[in-house]
Amino acid sequence: LGGCSLGCDRGGSGNSLIKTKAVAGHEVKGKGITLEIMTLQPKCEDVETAEGVAITVTGVAQVKVMTENELLGYACEQFLGKSVVEIKSVILQTLEGHLRAILGTLTVEQIYQDRDKFASLVREVAAPDVGRMGIEILSFTIKDVYDKVEYLSSLGKTQTAAVQRDADIGVAEAERDAGIREAECKKEMMDVKFIADTKMADSKRELEMQKASFNQEVNTKKAEAQLAYELQAAKEQQKIRLEEIEIEVVQRKKQITIEEKEIDRTEKELIATVKRPAEAEAYKMQQLAEGQKMKKVLTAQAEAEKIRCIGEAEAASIEAVGKAEAEKMRLKAEAYQQYGEAAKTALVLDALPKIAGKVAAPLAKTNEIVILSGEGSRVTGEVNRLLAELPVSVNALTGVDLTKVTLDRLDWFLPHA
Repeated sequence: LGGCSLGCDRGGSGNSLIKTKAVAGHEVKGKGITLEIMTLQPKCEDVETAEGVAITVTGVAQVKVMTENELLGYACEQFLGKSVVEIKSVILQTLEGHLRAILGTLTVEQIYQDRDKFASLVREVAAPDVGRMGIEILSFTIKDVYDKVEYLSSLGKTQTAAVQRDADIGVAEAERDAGIREAECKKEMMDVKFIADTKMADSKRELEMQKASFNQEVNTKKAEAQLAYELQAAKEQQKIRLEEIEIEVVQRKKQITIEEKEIDRTEKELIATVKRPAEAEAYKMQQLAEGQKMKKVLTAQAEAEKIRCIGEAEAASIEAVGKAEAEKMRLKAEAYQQYGEAAKTALVLDALPKIAGKVAAPLAKTNEIVILSGEGSRVTGEVNRLLAELPVSVNALTGVDLTKVTLDRLDWFLPHA
């Protein structure tokens, strides 16, 4: 490379530096580099901090090409012949790289709460790199810090709450101190007031005691006078009461006399109006009752006499019938005793028609009896069986065995029966 010669052209609308460069024995003319301050707006989107929170940071940087010969040479080597836009792009990428790297080492709180310190750190870290390119960072500030998950909003709310809490605590402590001081002042005032009240009370008590002593003497004299007055009044009242009692006794005696006379009058009136008519009515009822009683007694006596006569007649009749029956039974007994077993048999034979009549009474109401049998001999057999069982039944009922009664004895006895 050949040597370089520098020149400055400050004409036109801006400042520019013209550099003539010799390359392999040839000079290249007409190329320049701007010396104006360039404004950059670095922006890092969704960069994770040391805590892993993705935030976006935007800043504003003011840079320019340094004019010292050595540093200006670095700038010419890097940017000579490039446009301002290209120079800004290179410097912007460098700043954003350092900004991104520094964001990864800090917390959100450090970035958000102390932006000046954060901006100074970025400037300090990026200055050597851009300085080697002949660029000077005049200023670097953080324009905005925000995120998409509302972390910073929550952080602000937390800090606001903390500040509010500290403020409330400060107010409470101030109120507490004021209350304590007020209470102390009140206590001092109450102590002074208590001492003054105590002295006043002592004076008032002494005054009241003196008044009480005077009042006691006065009241004693008043009581003695009042007691003497009441005693005399009581004596007078007692005399008046004795006189009143004597008057009441006289009045009571007269009242008793009047009441006794009224009792005698009422008694005579009752005798005349109630007792006498009642006695007359009672006498009347007594006479009527005695008459009814006498009537009933006489009627009962007549009825009894009638019944007695009828009873005597019936008794005589019954006696005559009884005697006749007794005579009849005696004769029958003598006959039964005389004939012995034949008499018993005769009694049984006499009773058999009656027994047969009682037994056959239900059959008398029967219109027709039909005996169902396949053989004619069975009807005869049933009749014979019934006749054969008859002596057994009679023997069981009466103790008389009909099978032992002969026909001659039966014929002998039947006409007599």
